[in-house]
Amino acid sequence: MTGDTQAIRVGVGVIIVRDGNVLLGERAGSHGAGTWALPGGHLEFGETVADCARREVLEETGLAIHDIVSAPYTSDVFVAEGRHYVTLFVTAGATGDPVALEPDKCLGWHWFQWADLPRPLFAPLQTLYDSGFVPAGVA
Repeated sequence: MTGDTQAIRVGVGVIIVRDGNVLLGERAGSHGAGTWALPGGHLEFGETVADCARREVLEETGLAIHDIVSAPYTSDVFVAEGRHYVTLFVTAGATGDPVALEPDKCLGWHWFQWADLPRPLFAPLQTLYDSGFVPAGVA
């Protein structure tokens, strides 16, 4: 796509690990609606990846995360929407119970074993999963 003037967007996906499980929510109201995704969102200008992870998780779930560790990244093109995302993943821990604070964007949060994630997965998470990456601390 030489000469393409569309911007590539940077997303941050947060793999919250608790008791060997990871937190996923069913997306609603935007690209990827009907797929299962990690909490996360767009990296804002001047923001660190860790700060973005903290902000997005708090906004979406009400959880405060800790022990943030960098994980791999993915590069995904959403052809139908004309979007290209590079998603930077981090792993983290959290205490408390997640709440769907943005019900127009997420239908609810649930814990799953990494080896038995629901389908379909949001494209960046599917790409990460297909790469063979396994977060530390999952069953």
